[in-house]
Amino acid sequence: MNIYPVILAGGAGTRLWPLSREALPKQLLPLCSDLTMLQDTLLRISEWSELKPPLVACGNEHRFLVAEQLRAIDIAPSGILLEPEGRNTAPSVAAAAHFLLQCDPHAVMLVLPADHVIADVAAFHAAVQRALPPVAQGALATFGIVPSGPETGYGYIRRGEPINAAEGCFSVDRFVEKPDRATAEMFVADPAYSWNSGMFLFQAVRYLEELRRYRPAIADSCAHAFEGAYHDLDFCRLDEATFAACASESIDYAVMEHTRHAVVVPAEFGWNDVGSWTALSSVLAPDTEGNVLRGDVYTDKVRNAMVRAENRFVAVIGVEDLIVVETKDAVLVVHKDQVQGVKQIVEALKKKGRTEHMSHAHVYRPWGSYEGIDIGERYQVKRITVKPGGKLSLQMHHHRAEHWVVVSGTARITCGDEEKLLSENESTYIPIGVRHRLENPGKMPLHLIEVQSGGYLGEDDIVRFEDIYKRG
Repeated sequence: MNIYPVILAGGAGTRLWPLSREALPKQLLPLCSDLTMLQDTLLRISEWSELKPPLVACGNEHRFLVAEQLRAIDIAPSGILLEPEGRNTAPSVAAAAHFLLQCDPHAVMLVLPADHVIADVAAFHAAVQRALPPVAQGALATFGIVPSGPETGYGYIRRGEPINAAEGCFSVDRFVEKPDRATAEMFVADPAYSWNSGMFLFQAVRYLEELRRYRPAIADSCAHAFEGAYHDLDFCRLDEATFAACASESIDYAVMEHTRHAVVVPAEFGWNDVGSWTALSSVLAPDTEGNVLRGDVYTDKVRNAMVRAENRFVAVIGVEDLIVVETKDAVLVVHKDQVQGVKQIVEALKKKGRTEHMSHAHVYRPWGSYEGIDIGERYQVKRITVKPGGKLSLQMHHHRAEHWVVVSGTARITCGDEEKLLSENESTYIPIGVRHRLENPGKMPLHLIEVQSGGYLGEDDIVRFEDIYKRG
Protein backbone atom coordinates (compact mmCIF):
# COMPACT_ATOMS: atom_id res chain seq x y z
CA MET A 1 0.00 0.00 0.00
CA ASN A 2 1.16 3.51 -0.81
CA ILE A 3 0.69 5.66 2.30
CA TYR A 4 0.45 9.43 1.88
CA PRO A 5 0.66 11.65 4.95
CA VAL A 6 -2.05 14.31 4.78
CA ILE A 7 -1.08 17.18 7.06
CA LEU A 8 -3.98 19.37 8.16
CA ALA A 9 -2.46 22.80 8.69
CA GLY A 10 -5.60 24.91 8.99
CA GLY A 11 -7.14 26.31 12.17
CA ALA A 12 -6.62 29.44 14.22
CA GLY A 13 -5.42 28.09 17.60
CA THR A 14 -7.29 30.81 19.50
CA ARG A 15 -6.64 29.23 22.89
CA LEU A 16 -2.94 30.07 22.50
CA TRP A 17 -3.51 33.81 22.04
CA PRO A 18 -1.64 36.19 22.12
CA LEU A 19 1.07 34.11 20.44
CA SER A 20 -1.26 32.30 18.04
CA ARG A 21 -3.30 34.59 15.78
CA GLU A 22 -5.31 34.28 12.59
CA ALA A 23 -2.43 35.45 10.39
CA LEU A 24 0.12 33.29 12.23
CA PRO A 25 -1.61 30.36 14.01
CA LYS A 26 0.00 27.90 16.38
CA GLN A 27 0.91 25.28 13.76
CA LEU A 28 3.19 27.84 12.10
CA LEU A 29 4.91 28.86 15.35
CA PRO A 30 7.98 27.39 17.14
CA LEU A 31 6.17 26.50 20.37
CA CYS A 32 7.82 23.24 21.45
CA SER A 33 11.23 23.46 19.77
CA ASP A 34 13.25 25.73 17.52
CA LEU A 35 11.12 24.52 14.61
CA THR A 36 7.46 25.25 14.02
CA MET A 37 4.85 22.64 14.89
CA LEU A 38 4.23 22.04 11.18
CA GLN A 39 7.94 21.43 10.61
CA ASP A 40 8.15 19.10 13.61
CA THR A 41 5.18 17.11 12.27
CA LEU A 42 6.74 16.74 8.83
CA LEU A 43 10.19 15.78 10.11
CA ARG A 44 8.64 13.25 12.49
CA ILE A 45 7.54 11.14 9.53
CA SER A 46 10.19 12.11 6.96
CA GLU A 47 12.37 9.05 7.57
CA TRP A 48 9.61 6.44 7.27
CA SER A 49 10.59 4.64 4.09
CA GLU A 50 7.05 3.38 3.41
CA LEU A 51 5.57 6.87 3.25
CA LYS A 52 5.10 8.91 0.09
CA PRO A 53 5.71 12.70 0.00
CA PRO A 54 3.19 14.54 2.19
CA LEU A 55 0.17 16.49 1.05
CA VAL A 56 -0.39 19.65 3.09
CA ALA A 57 -3.84 21.24 3.35
CA CYS A 58 -3.93 24.83 4.60
CA GLY A 59 -5.83 28.08 4.38
CA ASN A 60 -5.25 30.35 1.42
CA GLU A 61 -3.91 33.17 3.60
CA HIS A 62 -1.12 30.94 5.00
CA ARG A 63 0.09 29.46 1.71
CA PHE A 64 3.38 31.33 1.41
CA LEU A 65 4.31 30.72 5.05
CA VAL A 66 3.60 27.00 4.66
CA ALA A 67 5.61 26.78 1.44
CA GLU A 68 8.54 28.63 3.01
CA GLN A 69 8.52 26.41 6.10
CA LEU A 70 8.59 23.28 3.96
CA ARG A 71 11.45 24.69 1.89
CA ALA A 72 13.41 25.55 5.04
CA ILE A 73 13.49 21.88 6.13
CA ASP A 74 13.98 20.56 2.58
CA ILE A 75 10.60 18.79 2.35
CA ALA A 76 9.15 18.51 -1.17
CA PRO A 77 5.41 17.84 -0.78
CA SER A 78 3.19 15.98 -3.21
CA GLY A 79 1.12 19.15 -3.13
CA ILE A 80 -0.16 22.10 -1.11
CA LEU A 81 -3.95 22.14 -1.17
CA LEU A 82 -5.56 25.52 -0.48
CA GLU A 83 -8.92 25.79 1.28
CA PRO A 84 -10.74 29.03 0.41
CA GLU A 85 -12.11 29.06 3.97
CA GLY A 86 -12.17 26.70 6.92
CA ARG A 87 -14.78 23.94 6.71
CA ASN A 88 -13.45 21.56 9.39
CA THR A 89 -11.78 18.22 8.78
CA ALA A 90 -14.39 16.18 6.87
CA PRO A 91 -14.37 18.43 3.75
CA SER A 92 -10.63 19.07 4.00
CA VAL A 93 -9.81 15.37 4.01
CA ALA A 94 -12.32 14.70 1.22
CA ALA A 95 -10.59 17.26 -1.00
CA ALA A 96 -7.23 15.69 -0.13
CA ALA A 97 -8.60 12.25 -1.05
CA HIS A 98 -9.63 13.52 -4.49
CA PHE A 99 -6.18 15.07 -4.95
CA LEU A 100 -4.42 11.78 -4.18
CA LEU A 101 -6.77 9.58 -6.20
CA GLN A 102 -6.05 11.51 -9.38
CA CYS A 103 -2.57 9.98 -9.43
CA ASP A 104 -2.94 6.85 -7.25
CA PRO A 105 -6.25 4.92 -7.14
CA HIS A 106 -4.94 2.85 -4.23
CA ALA A 107 -3.76 5.73 -2.06
CA VAL A 108 -3.89 5.27 1.72
CA MET A 109 -4.15 8.46 3.77
CA LEU A 110 -2.40 8.98 7.10
CA VAL A 111 -4.26 12.05 8.34
CA LEU A 112 -2.30 14.10 10.88
CA PRO A 113 -3.04 17.53 12.37
CA ALA A 114 -0.02 19.81 12.06
CA ASP A 115 -0.21 21.03 15.65
CA HIS A 116 0.16 17.86 17.74
CA VAL A 117 3.13 16.69 19.80
CA ILE A 118 4.29 13.06 19.63
CA ALA A 119 7.20 12.30 21.93
CA ASP A 120 7.76 8.62 21.04
CA VAL A 121 7.94 8.42 17.25
CA ALA A 122 8.85 4.73 17.26
CA ALA A 123 5.71 3.87 19.25
CA PHE A 124 3.61 5.98 16.89
CA HIS A 125 5.15 4.21 13.91
CA ALA A 126 4.29 0.86 15.51
CA ALA A 127 0.68 1.96 16.04
CA VAL A 128 0.38 2.86 12.36
CA GLN A 129 1.76 -0.55 11.40
CA ARG A 130 -0.86 -2.25 13.61
CA ALA A 131 -3.62 -0.37 11.80
CA LEU A 132 -2.50 -1.40 8.30
CA PRO A 133 -4.07 -4.92 8.11
CA PRO A 134 -7.66 -3.80 8.83
CA VAL A 135 -7.19 -0.71 6.64
CA ALA A 136 -6.15 -3.00 3.78
CA GLN A 137 -9.50 -4.74 4.26
CA GLY A 138 -11.43 -1.47 4.03
CA ALA A 139 -11.54 -0.33 7.65
CA LEU A 140 -11.25 3.32 8.74
CA ALA A 141 -8.75 3.44 11.59
CA THR A 142 -8.31 6.03 14.31
CA PHE A 143 -5.70 6.17 17.05
CA GLY A 144 -6.84 6.21 20.66
CA ILE A 145 -4.49 7.56 23.32
CA VAL A 146 -4.31 5.62 26.59
CA PRO A 147 -5.45 8.27 29.12
CA SER A 148 -2.94 9.53 31.66
CA GLY A 149 -5.62 11.33 33.67
CA PRO A 150 -9.29 12.42 33.74
CA GLU A 151 -9.04 14.99 30.95
CA THR A 152 -12.30 16.87 30.29
CA GLY A 153 -10.98 18.66 27.19
CA TYR A 154 -10.82 15.56 24.98
CA GLY A 155 -13.41 13.31 23.40
CA TYR A 156 -13.17 9.59 24.17
CA ILE A 157 -13.48 6.33 22.22
CA ARG A 158 -14.85 3.16 23.79
CA ARG A 159 -13.39 0.12 22.09
CA GLY A 160 -15.37 -3.01 21.24
CA GLU A 161 -14.19 -6.48 20.29
CA PRO A 162 -10.64 -7.24 19.09
CA ILE A 163 -10.12 -7.42 15.33
CA ASN A 164 -9.14 -10.91 14.27
CA ALA A 165 -5.60 -11.23 12.90
CA ALA A 166 -4.89 -7.58 13.77
CA GLU A 167 -3.00 -7.36 17.02
CA GLY A 168 -3.84 -4.28 19.08
CA CYS A 169 -6.83 -3.25 16.92
CA PHE A 170 -10.44 -3.13 18.09
CA SER A 171 -13.81 -2.33 16.68
CA VAL A 172 -15.28 0.97 17.88
CA ASP A 173 -18.15 0.60 20.31
CA ARG A 174 -18.89 4.33 20.47
CA PHE A 175 -17.46 7.83 20.42
CA VAL A 176 -18.08 9.96 23.50
CA GLU A 177 -18.26 13.76 23.71
CA LYS A 178 -16.02 15.70 26.08
CA PRO A 179 -17.16 14.54 29.55
CA ASP A 180 -17.51 16.26 32.90
CA ARG A 181 -14.93 15.55 35.59
CA ALA A 182 -16.78 12.69 37.27
CA THR A 183 -17.43 10.93 33.96
CA ALA A 184 -13.81 11.43 32.87
CA GLU A 185 -12.64 9.76 36.09
CA MET A 186 -14.88 6.77 35.31
CA PHE A 187 -13.40 6.56 31.80
CA VAL A 188 -9.83 6.61 33.08
CA ALA A 189 -10.62 3.72 35.43
CA ASP A 190 -12.00 1.66 32.51
CA PRO A 191 -9.30 0.33 30.12
CA ALA A 192 -11.87 0.22 27.30
CA TYR A 193 -11.70 4.03 26.93
CA SER A 194 -9.09 6.04 25.03
CA TRP A 195 -8.69 9.72 24.23
CA ASN A 196 -9.73 10.59 20.70
CA SER A 197 -6.53 11.81 19.01
CA GLY A 198 -8.05 13.06 15.75
CA MET A 199 -5.52 11.09 13.66
CA PHE A 200 -6.66 8.57 11.04
CA LEU A 201 -5.52 5.95 8.55
CA PHE A 202 -7.73 4.78 5.69
CA GLN A 203 -7.89 4.23 1.95
CA ALA A 204 -8.83 7.44 0.17
CA VAL A 205 -11.53 5.70 -1.86
CA ARG A 206 -13.05 4.11 1.26
CA TYR A 207 -13.25 7.44 3.05
CA LEU A 208 -15.08 9.00 0.11
CA GLU A 209 -17.46 6.02 -0.05
CA GLU A 210 -18.37 6.35 3.61
CA LEU A 211 -18.63 10.14 3.36
CA ARG A 212 -21.06 9.77 0.45
CA ARG A 213 -23.05 7.21 2.43
CA TYR A 214 -23.52 9.41 5.50
CA ARG A 215 -22.98 12.98 4.26
CA PRO A 216 -23.80 12.99 0.53
CA ALA A 217 -24.10 16.79 0.38
CA ILE A 218 -20.57 17.25 1.73
CA ALA A 219 -19.26 14.55 -0.62
CA ASP A 220 -20.87 16.26 -3.64
CA SER A 221 -19.59 19.72 -2.65
CA CYS A 222 -16.03 18.45 -2.21
CA ALA A 223 -16.12 16.54 -5.49
CA HIS A 224 -17.30 19.63 -7.38
CA ALA A 225 -14.78 21.85 -5.54
CA PHE A 226 -11.96 19.59 -6.69
CA GLU A 227 -13.34 19.35 -10.23
CA GLY A 228 -13.10 23.14 -10.36
CA ALA A 229 -9.65 23.27 -8.77
CA TYR A 230 -6.81 25.02 -10.56
CA HIS A 231 -3.09 25.48 -10.07
CA ASP A 232 -1.64 28.78 -8.88
CA LEU A 233 2.17 28.82 -8.69
CA ASP A 234 2.98 25.76 -6.53
CA PHE A 235 -0.51 25.53 -5.01
CA CYS A 236 -3.73 23.71 -5.85
CA ARG A 237 -6.71 25.99 -5.27
CA LEU A 238 -10.13 24.45 -4.70
CA ASP A 239 -13.08 26.14 -6.38
CA GLU A 240 -13.91 28.96 -4.00
CA ALA A 241 -17.70 29.18 -4.31
CA THR A 242 -18.35 25.42 -4.21
CA PHE A 243 -16.10 24.74 -1.23
CA ALA A 244 -17.40 27.74 0.71
CA ALA A 245 -20.96 26.42 0.30
CA CYS A 246 -19.98 23.07 1.87
CA ALA A 247 -21.21 22.25 5.38
CA SER A 248 -18.61 22.44 8.14
CA GLU A 249 -18.19 19.12 9.99
CA SER A 250 -15.42 17.07 11.54
CA ILE A 251 -14.51 13.57 10.36
CA ASP A 252 -15.87 12.20 13.62
CA TYR A 253 -19.32 13.74 13.25
CA ALA A 254 -19.59 13.18 9.50
CA VAL A 255 -18.22 9.63 9.18
CA MET A 256 -16.51 7.92 12.10
CA GLU A 257 -19.49 8.00 14.50
CA HIS A 258 -21.72 6.38 11.86
CA THR A 259 -19.62 3.94 9.85
CA ARG A 260 -19.70 0.24 10.69
CA HIS A 261 -16.08 -0.05 9.59
CA ALA A 262 -14.34 2.08 12.24
CA VAL A 263 -11.46 0.54 14.19
CA VAL A 264 -9.38 2.01 16.98
CA VAL A 265 -5.73 1.37 17.81
CA PRO A 266 -5.07 2.23 21.48
CA ALA A 267 -1.50 3.41 21.99
CA GLU A 268 0.88 5.38 24.17
CA PHE A 269 3.35 7.58 22.30
CA GLY A 270 3.54 10.82 24.28
CA TRP A 271 0.68 12.53 22.45
CA ASN A 272 -0.56 16.06 23.21
CA ASP A 273 -2.75 18.27 21.04
CA VAL A 274 -1.33 21.46 22.63
CA GLY A 275 -4.85 22.84 22.90
CA SER A 276 -4.13 25.37 25.66
CA TRP A 277 -1.31 27.15 27.48
CA THR A 278 -1.51 24.57 30.26
CA ALA A 279 -1.15 21.77 27.70
CA LEU A 280 1.86 23.49 26.16
CA SER A 281 3.54 23.95 29.54
CA SER A 282 3.08 20.23 30.24
CA VAL A 283 5.16 19.17 27.22
CA LEU A 284 8.09 21.50 27.93
CA ALA A 285 10.85 20.73 30.42
CA PRO A 286 10.43 22.66 33.73
CA ASP A 287 13.14 23.94 36.05
CA THR A 288 13.56 22.79 39.66
CA GLU A 289 10.64 24.98 40.77
CA GLY A 290 8.33 23.53 38.15
CA ASN A 291 8.53 26.65 35.99
CA VAL A 292 8.71 26.72 32.19
CA LEU A 293 10.58 29.88 31.18
CA ARG A 294 11.26 31.23 27.71
CA GLY A 295 12.94 34.48 26.71
CA ASP A 296 14.32 37.31 28.86
CA VAL A 297 12.66 36.34 32.15
CA TYR A 298 13.37 36.96 35.84
CA THR A 299 11.49 35.04 38.55
CA ASP A 300 11.63 35.03 42.35
CA LYS A 301 9.51 32.82 44.63
CA VAL A 302 7.58 31.57 41.59
CA ARG A 303 6.40 27.98 41.32
CA ASN A 304 4.63 25.87 38.71
CA ALA A 305 4.32 28.78 36.27
CA MET A 306 4.92 29.33 32.57
CA VAL A 307 6.48 32.68 31.63
CA ARG A 308 7.20 33.42 27.96
CA ALA A 309 8.78 36.73 26.89
CA GLU A 310 8.90 37.29 23.15
CA ASN A 311 10.34 40.81 23.02
CA ARG A 312 10.85 42.48 26.40
CA PHE A 313 12.24 41.73 29.83
CA VAL A 314 9.53 40.17 32.02
CA ALA A 315 9.82 39.91 35.84
CA VAL A 316 7.45 37.75 37.91
CA ILE A 317 7.58 37.55 41.72
CA GLY A 318 5.75 35.53 44.37
CA VAL A 319 3.08 33.71 42.37
CA GLU A 320 2.10 30.12 41.58
CA ASP A 321 0.27 28.32 38.81
CA LEU A 322 0.21 31.29 36.42
CA ILE A 323 0.65 31.61 32.67
CA VAL A 324 2.36 34.87 31.57
CA VAL A 325 2.86 35.49 27.85
CA GLU A 326 4.32 38.74 26.47
CA THR A 327 4.27 39.89 22.84
CA LYS A 328 4.94 43.30 21.30
CA ASP A 329 1.31 44.38 21.41
CA ALA A 330 -0.36 42.24 24.10
CA VAL A 331 0.30 40.55 27.46
CA LEU A 332 -1.66 37.61 28.86
CA VAL A 333 -1.76 36.74 32.58
CA VAL A 334 -4.04 33.81 33.47
CA HIS A 335 -4.27 31.12 36.15
CA LYS A 336 -3.65 27.63 34.83
CA ASP A 337 -7.16 26.60 35.89
CA GLN A 338 -8.69 29.34 33.70
CA VAL A 339 -6.85 28.93 30.39
CA GLN A 340 -9.98 27.83 28.53
CA GLY A 341 -11.20 31.41 28.94
CA VAL A 342 -8.50 32.71 26.60
CA LYS A 343 -10.80 32.03 23.65
CA GLN A 344 -13.24 34.58 25.12
CA ILE A 345 -10.57 37.28 24.82
CA VAL A 346 -10.37 36.63 21.09
CA GLU A 347 -14.15 36.91 20.78
CA ALA A 348 -14.12 40.18 22.72
CA LEU A 349 -11.42 41.62 20.45
CA LYS A 350 -13.50 40.70 17.39
CA LYS A 351 -16.63 42.35 18.79
CA LYS A 352 -14.71 45.56 19.53
CA GLY A 353 -13.32 45.70 16.00
CA ARG A 354 -9.73 45.45 17.17
CA THR A 355 -6.93 43.68 15.32
CA GLU A 356 -4.85 42.00 18.05
CA HIS A 357 -6.57 38.66 17.39
CA MET A 358 -5.72 38.78 13.69
CA SER A 359 -2.05 39.63 13.37
CA HIS A 360 1.08 40.48 15.30
CA ALA A 361 2.93 43.78 15.10
CA HIS A 362 5.38 41.83 12.90
CA VAL A 363 3.51 40.72 9.76
CA TYR A 364 4.89 38.25 7.20
CA ARG A 365 4.41 38.62 3.46
CA PRO A 366 5.71 36.46 0.57
CA TRP A 367 8.24 39.18 -0.27
CA GLY A 368 9.45 39.63 3.35
CA SER A 369 7.79 41.30 6.34
CA TYR A 370 6.83 44.57 7.96
CA GLU A 371 6.47 45.77 11.53
CA GLY A 372 4.46 48.64 12.93
CA ILE A 373 6.66 51.08 14.88
CA ASP A 374 4.34 54.00 15.59
CA ILE A 375 0.84 55.16 14.71
CA GLY A 376 -1.03 58.37 15.39
CA GLU A 377 -3.48 60.86 13.91
CA ARG A 378 -3.10 60.66 10.11
CA TYR A 379 0.30 58.94 10.18
CA GLN A 380 1.86 55.50 10.59
CA VAL A 381 5.48 54.32 10.66
CA LYS A 382 6.61 50.84 9.59
CA ARG A 383 9.89 48.97 9.34
CA ILE A 384 9.94 46.97 6.09
CA THR A 385 12.22 44.07 5.16
CA VAL A 386 12.34 42.76 1.58
CA LYS A 387 14.08 39.46 0.87
CA PRO A 388 16.69 39.26 -1.91
CA GLY A 389 14.71 39.04 -5.13
CA GLY A 390 11.50 40.02 -3.34
CA LYS A 391 9.13 42.31 -5.16
CA LEU A 392 6.04 44.04 -3.82
CA SER A 393 3.05 44.38 -6.12
CA LEU A 394 2.68 47.26 -8.54
CA GLN A 395 0.03 49.20 -6.62
CA MET A 396 -1.52 52.51 -5.67
CA HIS A 397 -3.39 54.00 -2.70
CA HIS A 398 -6.45 56.26 -2.75
CA HIS A 399 -6.00 57.74 0.73
CA ARG A 400 -2.32 57.83 1.70
CA ALA A 401 1.07 59.03 0.57
CA GLU A 402 4.31 57.31 1.58
CA HIS A 403 7.91 58.28 2.31
CA TRP A 404 10.54 55.52 2.05
CA VAL A 405 13.99 55.79 3.65
CA VAL A 406 16.52 53.02 2.93
CA VAL A 407 18.32 51.85 6.08
CA SER A 408 20.45 49.13 4.45
CA GLY A 409 20.56 47.29 1.15
CA THR A 410 19.50 48.47 -2.29
CA ALA A 411 15.96 49.30 -3.40
CA ARG A 412 14.63 49.48 -6.92
CA ILE A 413 11.76 51.97 -6.90
CA THR A 414 9.04 52.38 -9.49
CA CYS A 415 7.03 55.60 -9.06
CA GLY A 416 4.75 56.46 -11.96
CA ASP A 417 6.88 56.34 -15.13
CA GLU A 418 10.16 56.73 -13.21
CA GLU A 419 12.41 53.87 -12.05
CA LYS A 420 15.47 54.39 -9.85
CA LEU A 421 17.85 52.70 -7.41
CA LEU A 422 18.17 53.88 -3.82
CA SER A 423 20.97 52.99 -1.40
CA GLU A 424 21.53 53.46 2.33
CA ASN A 425 20.28 56.82 3.71
CA GLU A 426 18.54 57.74 0.45
CA SER A 427 14.79 58.37 0.33
CA THR A 428 11.83 58.90 -1.98
CA TYR A 429 8.24 60.13 -1.88
CA ILE A 430 5.17 58.31 -3.25
CA PRO A 431 2.19 60.68 -3.77
CA ILE A 432 -1.44 59.61 -3.31
CA GLY A 433 -2.86 57.88 -6.40
CA VAL A 434 0.47 57.16 -8.11
CA ARG A 435 1.35 53.62 -9.20
CA HIS A 436 4.47 52.40 -7.44
CA ARG A 437 6.51 49.33 -6.64
CA LEU A 438 9.35 48.38 -4.28
CA GLU A 439 11.76 45.52 -4.96
CA ASN A 440 15.10 44.20 -3.79
CA PRO A 441 17.47 43.50 -6.71
CA GLY A 442 20.42 42.74 -4.41
CA LYS A 443 21.88 39.72 -2.64
CA MET A 444 21.26 41.04 0.89
CA PRO A 445 17.98 41.85 2.68
CA LEU A 446 16.63 45.35 2.09
CA HIS A 447 15.60 47.29 5.22
CA LEU A 448 13.73 50.56 5.01
CA ILE A 449 11.46 52.83 7.04
CA GLU A 450 8.07 53.73 5.59
CA VAL A 451 6.13 56.77 6.82
CA GLN A 452 2.50 56.81 5.72
CA SER A 453 0.35 59.93 5.91
CA GLY A 454 -3.27 60.47 4.97
CA GLY A 455 -6.88 60.24 6.00
CA TYR A 456 -7.06 56.41 5.95
CA LEU A 457 -4.13 54.06 6.59
CA GLY A 458 -5.76 50.61 6.47
CA GLU A 459 -4.09 47.69 4.69
CA ASP A 460 -7.16 47.35 2.46
CA ASP A 461 -6.34 50.65 0.72
CA ILE A 462 -4.28 48.81 -1.88
CA VAL A 463 -5.17 48.55 -5.57
CA ARG A 464 -2.90 45.93 -7.19
CA PHE A 465 -2.15 46.08 -10.90
CA GLU A 466 0.53 43.38 -11.09
CA ASP A 467 1.77 40.85 -8.54
CA ILE A 468 4.25 38.01 -9.02
CA TYR A 469 2.62 36.19 -6.05
CA LYS A 470 -0.84 36.34 -7.70
CA ARG A 471 -2.61 37.90 -4.73
CA GLY A 472 -5.98 39.55 -5.32
